[in-house]
Amino acid sequence: MLSRYNLIIALLIFTATARAVEAPDIILHNGAIYTVNDSQKWAEAVAVTKNKISAVGDDKAILKMAGADTRLIDLDGRMLMPGINDAHIHPFMGGVKDLYECNFSFTAGPAEIKEKIAACVADPDQGDWIIGGQWGSSFFEDNPIESPRQFLDEVSANKYIYLKDDASHNAWLNTKALEHFSINAESVDPEGGTIVREEGTQVPNGILLETAAINIDRRLPVPTKAKATKAILYVQDMLLAYGITGIKEARTPDIALQAYHELERDGKLKLNIATSLETPYGARAVPLDVDAYTQKRAQYQSPHVHTAFIKIFMDGVPTPSRTAKMLTPYLPDDKHGADYTGSMHLTEDMLTTDLQTLDKAGFTVKIHTAGDGSVHTTLNAIERVRRSNGNSGLMFELAHAGYISPADLPRFAALNAAPDFSPYLWHPSSIINAIMIAVGERGAHYWPTKDLLRERAIIIAGSDWPAAVPSANPWVGIEAMVTRHDPYEKVPGSLWHEQAVTLEQALKIFTLNGARAMRLDGRLGSIEVGKEANMIVLQKNLFRIAVDEIADTKVDLTFFEGELVHGRIAR
Repeated sequence: MLSRYNLIIALLIFTATARAVEAPDIILHNGAIYTVNDSQKWAEAVAVTKNKISAVGDDKAILKMAGADTRLIDLDGRMLMPGINDAHIHPFMGGVKDLYECNFSFTAGPAEIKEKIAACVADPDQGDWIIGGQWGSSFFEDNPIESPRQFLDEVSANKYIYLKDDASHNAWLNTKALEHFSINAESVDPEGGTIVREEGTQVPNGILLETAAINIDRRLPVPTKAKATKAILYVQDMLLAYGITGIKEARTPDIALQAYHELERDGKLKLNIATSLETPYGARAVPLDVDAYTQKRAQYQSPHVHTAFIKIFMDGVPTPSRTAKMLTPYLPDDKHGADYTGSMHLTEDMLTTDLQTLDKAGFTVKIHTAGDGSVHTTLNAIERVRRSNGNSGLMFELAHAGYISPADLPRFAALNAAPDFSPYLWHPSSIINAIMIAVGERGAHYWPTKDLLRERAIIIAGSDWPAAVPSANPWVGIEAMVTRHDPYEKVPGSLWHEQAVTLEQALKIFTLNGARAMRLDGRLGSIEVGKEANMIVLQKNLFRIAVDEIADTKVDLTFFEGELVHGRIAR
């Protein structure tokens, strides 16, 4: 037994050792630290020990913790906050698009598109397939073209041309591509999709809508593993520069899962990535095989790749293609008449069956619901799941839920379901103008942010990049959520300005709520002791600049688990 003297010596040695071990690796001080933690909203300094936040407080108290090896970083008054979490993005698709495809702006006219496609045809690196886009949703309304396929044939009849629209739900093909996929006058429209025909004939005109396009999209040439890896690393650098340290990929193909797995193995992933496993697109008469998804979840799960997520599509988009399910009719047109409300891929019963089994199996489900009709049906299905399963604690997500019946607003909080506000369209834009062509003045009442917050809904937000938006820049979305104006200052006016929210509310949606969407809110999303040190340092304090300057925000430093992954610290 130890003598009292020896016990005292042992305790002193233990205390000294513990203090040495507990000395922070990094202390960031002399800053304006916005924590997104209601119990301590602001601080001056934060300490990081072994990739986690070990202390938050005033400079004097935190600096006392420094050891001989602690790195001190003077913020010089700059704002520090949690890293952004984008809850709806397509990083793999966006990286491939930027690096390898033939791209033009959403607002490009016929001459610009023809010039760009001609340049890609002449580029030997493009090969036999010219894949790219993205043409605007109202392109053919604004630019009547008698035969879209012949328009592309004039540029090249010898290469396959496949161009997506800005929503990534519709496609434009030349004759050679149509023939490659055996789309001809005898082809029957797939359920939930349309092969648009030349006037007065059954000859396809080159435009494929909804399921007709998606079915072909998944048969396009797949990038090699090397290209996939390069695309992901390219996007990772871009996101870190924007201050994004966590993402939820809204639909993850197998090749991306494989690339993430290898990058994780090699220690190259510097993001938390939640992957939404793909399900069959379009109408379905049989339930999902949940066991297959459970196996895939286990196969690819790793410390930074979170695979307990899955995506289901209920409808299309409320653009002139009129493929989203609405509660009241679209504006009349020659094809659809005066009473058309769109359609849904799945019945309420089929969706309920899928959600019941996925919820029991521990999956968080993101459901594409772009129309208020599909939102209503999906909430009905979730309500039935809650009655049968009880509240599992897993939060269902309704993606693109910008149109919501007033009667459905309180159901989100009651059912533990989150409206997924994506993409960044809380402002006038070309795609909003296209939507109004289809839905009329209802298009001006889009994204009821304040109403949902008043009903205590957990709103999550994402860019949906590369669909509909030119970049994954979150600061554009944050400014637009606060102002409801166009941050690019290209389109005047505001979009339902009464739904504007405060900067504090917007930042919580883009940080802590995004972490919750990834099931990581216990680890990420705020500056709190015990959470991972995913933090960003901004050039300017968001609370001390005009709100119309938020979109111009620059991120000086990005830390992922305490490691500096973007920017440089002055010596």
